[in-house]
Amino acid sequence: MVATIKDVAEAAGVSAATVSRVLAKKKGFYSESTAHRVRKIATSLGYEKNTSAVELVTQKSQVIGVIISSTRTNFSEKIIDGIQDEAIKHNLSVIMLYAGQNNPELQERALRTLIERAVKGILVVAIQLTDENLALLQGAQIPYRFLSTAYNSDRLPSIASNDYQIGYQATRYLIKRGHRKIGLVAMDTTDYIGQQRVAGYQAAMSEVKLPTNDEWIKVGMYTYEDGVRAMKSFGQQPDVTAIIGASDLAAIGVLNQAVQFHIKVPDQLAIISIDGTYLAEIVRPQLTTVTQGFYDMGTLGTRMLLDQENRTTSQFTPIKIETRQST
Repeated sequence: MVATIKDVAEAAGVSAATVSRVLAKKKGFYSESTAHRVRKIATSLGYEKNTSAVELVTQKSQVIGVIISSTRTNFSEKIIDGIQDEAIKHNLSVIMLYAGQNNPELQERALRTLIERAVKGILVVAIQLTDENLALLQGAQIPYRFLSTAYNSDRLPSIASNDYQIGYQATRYLIKRGHRKIGLVAMDTTDYIGQQRVAGYQAAMSEVKLPTNDEWIKVGMYTYEDGVRAMKSFGQQPDVTAIIGASDLAAIGVLNQAVQFHIKVPDQLAIISIDGTYLAEIVRPQLTTVTQGFYDMGTLGTRMLLDQENRTTSQFTPIKIETRQST
């Protein structure tokens, strides 16, 4: 049986990500003694990657692979539109695979499906890969880029919004409109994106010496149901006067539950959502949004994926606040 990265990692007592980085000669992640041990074990196990063969196949491929989270929000539609439009310009086809919601097994299955096809490149949309799956992606020697997912590392190429600024700008907007007690709901605070948005929110509150309350932050996974649940938790007489929804769907959940409670929006409760998809304009009252450049993420990410000279460059796309009826 041919040895795999996992076999080398287990024998060396390190992660698969470390093995991938050592064998790819990526500096700054490990000690020289670790690198020596990994290379020695890889040789003894007969691990070998035919990089030149992989590169030859990917150069000829006319297919881009896209791996998408199945989180129940609608923001990815514009990203996919941008990917498709840019791919057509280069006479490329696109295949899409869903990788569940924080599901390592589905992530691995999707990655292996694309790697086995030796696609021209891989775009990972709104997914935080596990260390093992990141090592699998990096070890494949296929160009890749993360879209709408910022990592706490300048070594991982991504096109995304500045999530710290999203939290900061949304909060500052509400503060300028007279609000002093502001809720932040349906955010996944276990990942880097959510943590950055919370940090921006807290910075904006601290800047004008406003207190924050742990009860004002309601965690979730950006879904409509999370918004409903958060508003129910605040109750019919909420302590906050404004709420930031982590997505348009989450904000609509807040809005609909507020209506059920006979709370008037925006007179008694202001709501601002993050994303700025078409959903914000078709509800009543229409939602004020922190609008992200999802289409640009798709086009720019695809363009940079195909640019081999620019493989490791990351970039933020602009955000803007669009005022509507909910504030």
